[in-house]
Amino acid sequence: MAAQSQEKPPGGDRDREVLEAQGIGKLSATISHRVFWPAAVIIVAFILYAVIGQEDAAEQMADVQEGIGDNLGWYYMALGSVFVIFVLWIGLGRYGRIRLGKDNEKPEFSTLSWFAMLFAAGMGIGLVYFGAAEPLNFFVDPKPGTGSSDAAKSEAAMVQTFLHWGVHPWAIYVVVGLAVGYAVHRKNRPVSIRWALEPLLGDRVKGRLGDVIDIIAVVGTLFGVATSLGLGVMQVSAGMGFLDWVDDPGKPLLVILIAAITGVATISVVTGVGKGIKWLSNFNMVLAGLIMLFVIAVGPTLFIANGFVQDLGGYLQNILRLSFDTGASHGDAGTSFVNGWTVFYWGWWISWAPFVGVFIARISRGRTVREFVCGVLLVPTLLGFFWFAVFGGTAVKDQASGAENYAPDGAVSTDTALFQVLDTLPGGTFIAGVTILLIVAFFVTSSDSASFVVDMLSSGGDPNPPVWSRVFWAVTEGAVAAALLLASDLGSPSSLNTLKTAAIVIALPFSFVMIGMCIATAKAFASERHAYEAAERAAEQKKLVGRAVAAMEENQENGDSDAVPEEARAAPSGAKDAPPEPTR
Repeated sequence: MAAQSQEKPPGGDRDREVLEAQGIGKLSATISHRVFWPAAVIIVAFILYAVIGQEDAAEQMADVQEGIGDNLGWYYMALGSVFVIFVLWIGLGRYGRIRLGKDNEKPEFSTLSWFAMLFAAGMGIGLVYFGAAEPLNFFVDPKPGTGSSDAAKSEAAMVQTFLHWGVHPWAIYVVVGLAVGYAVHRKNRPVSIRWALEPLLGDRVKGRLGDVIDIIAVVGTLFGVATSLGLGVMQVSAGMGFLDWVDDPGKPLLVILIAAITGVATISVVTGVGKGIKWLSNFNMVLAGLIMLFVIAVGPTLFIANGFVQDLGGYLQNILRLSFDTGASHGDAGTSFVNGWTVFYWGWWISWAPFVGVFIARISRGRTVREFVCGVLLVPTLLGFFWFAVFGGTAVKDQASGAENYAPDGAVSTDTALFQVLDTLPGGTFIAGVTILLIVAFFVTSSDSASFVVDMLSSGGDPNPPVWSRVFWAVTEGAVAAALLLASDLGSPSSLNTLKTAAIVIALPFSFVMIGMCIATAKAFASERHAYEAAERAAEQKKLVGRAVAAMEENQENGDSDAVPEEARAAPSGAKDAPPEPTR
């Protein structure tokens, strides 16, 4: 199958004419005009709106987001939990043996490289950015209803962080990744969101409806990644200023950083998944692991170990309650907290789902459904929990004990919180410098992975899209982030906030696409399971007839030609023509 995906159109000969009708032309050389150009126009138009409008645009988009949170917070909270239940049912139930590829196909990437790419594309940069800052935020400004003691606030801060970065976001990614992976690797369809809905929508995915679905995915992905790139370079520049590497971490430095990150990401995305992206992901994992081991060794080692076990237990004990907690019992303060944090995160993960889902589908060929669900849902989650236990636990312990004050003005600085924590440790200044390298590497990985996914979506699902369009999307992400930062005041990046809010707003229509994916996946898996069970019955009947015939021949040789074995009487007519037993 690997050879086929490189030598033939990903949809096979049957879909060649359909793809060319969409304006794709020669699939290996150009793009899908009905997806590429509308998405590009929407992106450019919105950037102009965000840059020219500035404060008005930011306020308008914030009002839209607030309206969604106030009126549909319950919907996001319920939907996130439904996705968790769905993927557990799919992965642990009777569909777990279905393979994302041919029946006996081996995984394309080793397990370690697969985990590294999952982690780097889906969560890596977020963990570095929020690793210390988010638990500190929840400790300094706790959720309404939290106890007043430091112990209560500390545990609640970690458990709430675990909720936001635990199985819920990865379940959201699994919904998209599994649906796309099944369509691509099992049904030999193009690498595209639309084909995941084929079991539900049929041939309509080949027309305008499919174009709209892919356009939403392209725009949402680019908005999300460009926003992260802009916010990320602000953290890097803040870290460089904190370490006194630069006197004025202003806009020129931000542009230089964006240009450098974009340049490396462009080189990586040109080399493809099997080289640049895989190597960068492995490098990120090794470097992140070394930094984490350093903090464990020189930091509060015993406290980190105890805290991880305790906070993991608290998460497991409270996951049901927190998953459906809309904050209603604590009035406006409670709903405001949930909408500002949890609902915002759920929308953020959904906005990233096209990018991460398609990417993990692309790298998961040869995995069974059970391997895919368990691997994607559990391993990165546990690694993320341990990361927060190390950095967030250390920060909260210092704040609670009074050893450090990371919020002298009553608010935590998200951009510098990680560097402040590292600075308190022996040799922390050097490690803070290494952490800046890690942040850049994670951003490069996210940028090149997103560019690769956007390019596949805008190229009709070609798993090896044209080099020129890979470069186009990688440069576009950097240009968008740079333009918005240059148009904003450093103290109030309103244009970037507008784009970030837009990415969350786009999550609303895409959430309906994800619901359709759940239905389509369940329908496709049920159909395949029924076909498999029918083939098993036919194969068993064939074996039964074979034994009966053998027994009859044996009786004839013994001179007992009138004897009819019970197997022959039980076997239905026509069973001897049943198909052979399928391989699994």
